[in-house]
Amino acid sequence: MPPRKQPAKAWWSKQFYLWHWVSGAISLAAMILFAFTGITLNHADEIPATPQVTERTATLPAELLATIAPGDDEADSVKQPLPAALRHWLDTELGVYVGGRSFEWSPEDIYIDLPRPGGDGWMTIDRESGDIVHEVTLRGWISYLNDLHKGRNTGTEWAWFMDVFSVACVIFSLTGLALLFVHARRRPSTWPIVIGGIVLPVLILLIFVHS
Repeated sequence: MPPRKQPAKAWWSKQFYLWHWVSGAISLAAMILFAFTGITLNHADEIPATPQVTERTATLPAELLATIAPGDDEADSVKQPLPAALRHWLDTELGVYVGGRSFEWSPEDIYIDLPRPGGDGWMTIDRESGDIVHEVTLRGWISYLNDLHKGRNTGTEWAWFMDVFSVACVIFSLTGLALLFVHARRRPSTWPIVIGGIVLPVLILLIFVHS
């Protein structure tokens, strides 16, 4: 609460300014990113992109192949993680990190999906021969930024960042509104502009956007 000797309006104004610039500083870089990718997403069909596909092959060592060899009483299809030793080998030898996720095992092979922002990827491991096929598709940096905007295949950490960024944007907007309220008497055009900013998108939705 404001000190007794300090007017309440001045105290609240300082708080609004404080929270406004802190939330603005936190959300600045991401706000520019999301504003830019809002434009690129809106014109995605007009931005040319040539996917680049890279395919690599390898063969598992015999000791690792033995850890995934099919058994006689094995089910036709099952989802389970890869053995730890195999995960480590893929990471160190091929630069492919798969973590502890579960993948599709069939008696013939293991299919590993490797989604990523701005592209896709997959890998198959033949359980009889140990032959590996690894394919990566990249669609360019615009596609990468667009996927960051949508949170597509970006992982839990990026999702948490987006939540924090969204909260910072809400605080930034509400404290900005509070500062408009504080200074509105000296700026008569404040509320007509605010109302116009609210009414305009509503009118566009009602008149031009059809269900």
